Amino acid sequence: MMRSYSLLVALLWQACMFMLAAPASAAPTHLAAELVASGPAAPGADVQLAIAFRPKPGWHGYWLNPGDAGVGMALIWNAPSGARIQPPHYPVPQTLLIAGLMNHVYEQDYAVLQTFTIPADAREGADLSVAVKAEWLACTAEICVPESAELRTTIKVHARQPGEGPLPIDPRFDTWNNRLPAPLGAPVHFAIAGDIIRLAVPLPASQALAQPHLFVGTDHVTEYAAAQIFHRKGDMLIIELQRAKFGAIAPDSVKGILRFNEAGDGVSFVAAPGAVPAGGELLETGSKAPALASLPLLLLGALLGGLLLNVMPCVFPILSLKALSLARAGESEADARREGLAYTAGVVVACMALGALLLALRAGGQQVGWAFQLQEPLVVAPLMLLAVALTTNFLGTFEFAVPGFASTGSAKGAFATGLLAAFVATPCTGPFMAAAMGAALLLPVAAGMALFAMLGLGIALPFLAIAFIPALRRRMPKPGAWMVTFRRWMALPMGLTALALLWLSWRLGGAFFAGVWLAIGIAIAVLLVLIGMKQRRGLALGWLVFVEIAGLVIAGVAATPHILSQPAAAEQGILNARPFSEEALAKARASGKPVFLYFTADWCLTCKVNEAAAIEREATKRAFDKAGVQVLVGDWTRRDPAITRFLTAQGAAGVPLYLWYPAGGGAAQQLPQVLTEGTLTGLATNSGR
Repeated sequence: MMRSYSLLVALLWQACMFMLAAPASAAPTHLAAELVASGPAAPGADVQLAIAFRPKPGWHGYWLNPGDAGVGMALIWNAPSGARIQPPHYPVPQTLLIAGLMNHVYEQDYAVLQTFTIPADAREGADLSVAVKAEWLACTAEICVPESAELRTTIKVHARQPGEGPLPIDPRFDTWNNRLPAPLGAPVHFAIAGDIIRLAVPLPASQALAQPHLFVGTDHVTEYAAAQIFHRKGDMLIIELQRAKFGAIAPDSVKGILRFNEAGDGVSFVAAPGAVPAGGELLETGSKAPALASLPLLLLGALLGGLLLNVMPCVFPILSLKALSLARAGESEADARREGLAYTAGVVVACMALGALLLALRAGGQQVGWAFQLQEPLVVAPLMLLAVALTTNFLGTFEFAVPGFASTGSAKGAFATGLLAAFVATPCTGPFMAAAMGAALLLPVAAGMALFAMLGLGIALPFLAIAFIPALRRRMPKPGAWMVTFRRWMALPMGLTALALLWLSWRLGGAFFAGVWLAIGIAIAVLLVLIGMKQRRGLALGWLVFVEIAGLVIAGVAATPHILSQPAAAEQGILNARPFSEEALAKARASGKPVFLYFTADWCLTCKVNEAAAIEREATKRAFDKAGVQVLVGDWTRRDPAITRFLTAQGAAGVPLYLWYPAGGGAAQQLPQVLTEGTLTGLATNSGR
């Protein structure tokens, strides 16, 4: 009774503040607003529109469902005939409790996005004028002011030319899209029992939750200010909410956004009536203790994941560097320990640097994941040049002066080898590593950086053990003349690495881009051979040749923006997999048939091994065809915010990721990262029983 009285008083107080403010100016002085188009588009194509808000300090706007108080935004569009405008998409909101009322608000800059379809009969080259009359409520903790504005923008109708690359997009839309909640992609169920509504949300147990909150978009369902109770039961998150006390409804569906943390990471869903399991482990959501309590296990997972990465296909491109490190470990005890520590330091520094950059980019609104470095053409192409240089070095055509990747007894060389080894070996995720890296993106910065450091330690652990355990070191062959021959043979895998990076350059930047960098690589190889000829004659190298090498690299970097193009699409495999999108996944699941969804990338060797050994197999195709399995593939070779958001929602930091959706609905089953043909054929066979 007392609670109801307090709520009534608070509502009356809020209403009075609203009416007192009503005569205020309608000009948007407290929430500055702007209508922005993402860029030009062809007739019949889609373009994004954003209503971007900039609240003044102390002021806030409201989510689609404002909560206990406030008013949502109203929009009246004025668009050309034949245009279509989809419903708005809001970023993950914040909670604000005032006088016992729960508000769903935005206190920082935010944007509401809508998809606009250009009329199919629009004249190419024309400028389409689009306007919207927007009304919203701007509030502080003490007062609310109704505001409105007539917002306008112009969309250029573009005529696409054959072979033309992607149209330019306003870079702000990447940030705005990255702040939208990712669609969950799995069925959510709810059940009502008395005054409690319970929801079952499929969510991997590896997904870290730091102060989660469920924003219910369907009105008159829950008490917004009441405590939310979260339980974990395997890969299921069970949420208990208090039903609304006034005007409660029994909904056919419940829309919502599940926020993972205060940083704004979250997923959206629409729940349907269904069974909700009982029990589960209670989460202490009032603090970040649950995520940190599992930190020791996550650290162990990162260590084991890094250790196992040494035997994963991802490390094949750098086997030559590791092999030479092992060969040098047979030297004196002091030399072995010095090189082991230097190599370990290089690996750990590289992992932590990549982790810090990844966290910084995500904090800045960029939707990136683990292995983001190999999605950038200007990273892959210089790596190809480095592989060319190492190949010529292993062939003995020249010697590195500094730091000497392959020079005997060089701590600097061991450190540099560790840097390169970690940089190239970390794109793929292996067993144990996936959960740790997924958690690292959601934990506090210090805990996340500890996981990255532990991953590096795991990668370097075999070499560190050889350096400090005499029994292991005695099993290594003694240094001798054989190392020269061995080094020559190691040029073969390093040369193959250079070819693989050249192919990846083509996949990322197109044929012309790859051709330019290939020419630069050949020119640098010729210069290195000339350096080696001078070295063997005992002549001074001179500075001109190094200037020439640097000039070639700088020229390639400067030319890159002008030579990048959209490469040809990857060839379709025998499974005839369709490209992944949230819409495609929803359509495939709605068919009632099993769905196999996998995420891959051209730079992920584990992915390619799995595809050759298990996915793109005749036996798999026969089993899938018989069971009617729908196959979708997400290609993450190039950066794709939609795929990154989906991976994050699944608790994955990178690829590969394999999901099996059973026939007739049900939660997704996350498959192992090393697949066999029998795993997939068995799933397909059992789905028909």
